[in-house]
Amino acid sequence: MSVSSSPQADSSSIRYQIRAVEPQDLYEISGVLTDSFPLSPPFMPWLNPIIRVGIHEDLRSRLRAAAPNTACLVAIDRNHKPEADESVVGTVEIGLRTGNPWQPKTSQYVYLSNLAVRESVRRQGIAQRLMRSCEQIVLDWGYRSIYLHVLETNEQAKQLYFKLGYQLEEVQPSWNSFLFGQPKRMFLRKELRSRNG
Repeated sequence: MSVSSSPQADSSSIRYQIRAVEPQDLYEISGVLTDSFPLSPPFMPWLNPIIRVGIHEDLRSRLRAAAPNTACLVAIDRNHKPEADESVVGTVEIGLRTGNPWQPKTSQYVYLSNLAVRESVRRQGIAQRLMRSCEQIVLDWGYRSIYLHVLETNEQAKQLYFKLGYQLEEVQPSWNSFLFGQPKRMFLRKELRSRNG
């Protein structure tokens, strides 16, 4: 993973550590995800604690299952003060998905999901570092491509993904886009290259 020579990137790489998730991170991760993907429209804010518990339990069960070729990473603030109770500042997951349920082994691809960074520390390179770490894991697994979805209206995320070399595979309309005018999902792909070649 190359490190930028800009002072901001250097200080960011020192301050934020990327590592595999640990059980004690799950509560904070569920908070980061709940805050990063709010309900739309936000008509029932009282649902957020319920959603957070659901996310926490889902993460906990997946962590216990420890399926092969899955990983959840977190970005940790090394300057975190224990009384602040917010050491996890970002998270991302990668895992295998199956494109064809009748040929699960031959149609598998690596899918990146749940990329989220706390609002207070965005635009400091954390999301980019999380994604670069995922790309190295994918190469270590022996895969050469990685896929993700992004809403067509999420300009900041699209800017990040295109900057990192992701390309549009297809725009995928859904029933929500037809019936309720929700934005379509863009399916992106990146071809990975090992550091050696």
